[in-house]
Amino acid sequence: MIAALKTKMRWHEARQAVLSENVANAATPNFHAHDLAAPELSNRIAGPVRTDVSHMTLASSQGLGRSNAVDGFERTPDGNTVTLEEQMMKAAQNQMDHQMAAMLYQKSLGLLRTALGRR
Repeated sequence: MIAALKTKMRWHEARQAVLSENVANAATPNFHAHDLAAPELSNRIAGPVRTDVSHMTLASSQGLGRSNAVDGFERTPDGNTVTLEEQMMKAAQNQMDHQMAAMLYQKSLGLLRTALGRR
């Protein structure tokens, strides 16, 4: 689990750099926005379990509020596909996810120290 959290934190750091590059090139003609694919974690961290078909899942709620853009990005007349609002929302969500992974990593290390009798 610690290795998976470490991988996830590194991915969030790399993704933040990509999202920052997108924002920096928001006015560059023909620039295409990029994003990183989520890492494949061998030790997947279990998420909430859907106990009833009427419950909303995270996957079904992620599409809310998205525009009808091609591949998730709008294209301006100069060929740029960066939407600042979308990039800033992704950056904020990425930061919160990184903070959560870092907190879980820190708590996991604390539990290991406690189990080993070190404080």
